[in-house]
Amino acid sequence: MKYDIEFKGLKEGLHDFGFEADNKFFAHFEESLVENGKITVKVIFEKRSSFMKLHFDITGWLELACDRCLDLYQQPIKNETEIFVKFGEKEFDDGENVLWVNPEEHHINLAQVIYEYVSLSIPLRHVHPKNSAGKRDCNREMIKKLKNYKHPESKSDKLTDPRWEALRRLENNN
Repeated sequence: MKYDIEFKGLKEGLHDFGFEADNKFFAHFEESLVENGKITVKVIFEKRSSFMKLHFDITGWLELACDRCLDLYQQPIKNETEIFVKFGEKEFDDGENVLWVNPEEHHINLAQVIYEYVSLSIPLRHVHPKNSAGKRDCNREMIKKLKNYKHPESKSDKLTDPRWEALRRLENNN
């Protein structure tokens, strides 16, 4: 398979692997946060007699919808992480950086792991990155339309509901 590392037969030491993830990759995951993108994944596989470790270096971009103007933009991403490989018939809760593999297996498929770390690389706020002038390239027409629907602050918003004031007094007495 495309995202497999065949570890049986590899000598002890460090081994480099490279993978690409694009639109076809993201289409394999139902309800994916991403439909378009281009990701490069460099994996350093460390095989020792007592353990195996994977070091991931993920870089690229993902197409996201801006939270402000709803236009699509390319969000650069970068993520580095390490995972230890353990063998067992069933998985145990050893933390988030452990990949469990059946002792009879001779390869590891990294597609799900890559997808998860790419998803973790997505920032919480999806906004256009700042350009060279320090401004965001949001759709100006959409921003103008949103400002038309913004509620003006009224004096009634600043008045305190008497029920909340009574609760504040109780809190201050304790």
